[in-house]
Amino acid sequence: MEKQEEKKEILHDFKSQEMSMNNSKLIIIFFVVILAGIGSGYVLASRNAVVSSTQSGKSSSSVSTGTVVGSEDTKTFKDSAEGVLEEGGVGGEGQYHLVRPGGDSQNVYLTSSVVDLSPFVKKKVKVWGQTNTAKTAGWLMDVGRVEVLK
Repeated sequence: MEKQEEKKEILHDFKSQEMSMNNSKLIIIFFVVILAGIGSGYVLASRNAVVSSTQSGKSSSSVSTGTVVGSEDTKTFKDSAEGVLEEGGVGGEGQYHLVRPGGDSQNVYLTSSVVDLSPFVKKKVKVWGQTNTAKTAGWLMDVGRVEVLK
């Protein structure tokens, strides 16, 4: 008989009101955390959209001589070349190329992980970048900075 009384003391009777209050608090906290996550994601996404639109939002007609766009990192983007920027790569390498004196063998084929090159098509530019190994292109460069010359 004493053992049964000891067992009763170990077991607790939970009140249904306490449980519903705890559940309500958890649900409210859950929704606050979700709303905070959505709000912060929206703020960060709109802030990045403003930055990228100011860097790449120039059309070719608004790009003028002397315009410089891109990275200031001269250690990473140490190679440079000048020419008229045209669309198209060679053998699946590059989305653009610089036309330089001396014919097609002097073209520099370009990709860019930093700058949108499309506003500079048909412009004479100087590009700074990092030379990459290529299978088809004579010179393949990842462009990090562009200056409009003409």
